[in-house]
Amino acid sequence: MTTHALLQAFKASKPAFGAWITLPGILNARAVAQASPYLSWVMIDCEHGLTSLQPGAAESIQAITGLGPNAPSPLVRIPATGFSNSTSWQIKYALDAGARGVLVPMVSNAEKAREIVADSRFPPGGRRGFGSPFTHGVWGIDATEYIKSANEHVVVMIQIETQEAVQNVEAIAAVDGIDCLFIGPYDLSLSLGYPAPSPDPHPDVESVIQHVLRATHKEGKKCAIYCSSGKQALKRAEEGFDIINVASDIGAMSESVAANAIVALGGEPGAPPSRY
Repeated sequence: MTTHALLQAFKASKPAFGAWITLPGILNARAVAQASPYLSWVMIDCEHGLTSLQPGAAESIQAITGLGPNAPSPLVRIPATGFSNSTSWQIKYALDAGARGVLVPMVSNAEKAREIVADSRFPPGGRRGFGSPFTHGVWGIDATEYIKSANEHVVVMIQIETQEAVQNVEAIAAVDGIDCLFIGPYDLSLSLGYPAPSPDPHPDVESVIQHVLRATHKEGKKCAIYCSSGKQALKRAEEGFDIINVASDIGAMSESVAANAIVALGGEPGAPPSRY
């Protein structure tokens, strides 16, 4: 079977660093995935990013897994939130495309979390249907082996980013089959009545984040968080987060172009140019 770098990081009990893919296209997805040997996963963002579920995510997953045994695990964030009735078919599309895991945004209660688990697992663990002629090939195994192993290897992730989710976090974390609670600090801040992180969250939001981390680990689940820089990611790793985003494609590209332009003008990154 094709390697699953995220699960390997889990087994090694070390932080799993990853990157966010917001721009569409197989070349972009492939470039991000091979940017660093220290990436355990990449998130194809179909919620706020520009990649479609079909055929965009499927093509990007093929491009990433085609890098070989050392490729990071391709994950997909679906467009539908936990408030929607559309999560079921979108989870199906993402997993049929060969995603190693799925992330559902804005999940606020245990009932929705159980529904997401059911849609992500084959019977008897859930209600996911099988029929794609492509999925098992993307995993590098035959259909029989995929059906047998998918429930164990597909990572089911839900985002904690609403006030209601914080109130229900213990119950959500206790749902059997949920592998990871992923904190979205931007929407979480807004939901709690605070401005978005710039770059760090308000101290009151930070207290909530630490509460979610503790509640998640108490249930033996993985806790993830979105960071916008390596510096932030290091801090979160030291705090005990298990899955940590270090950069996005558009963020890294914009920052690199801006920094190099400043240097070309005789300045230092983060400071105004001194020449020309």
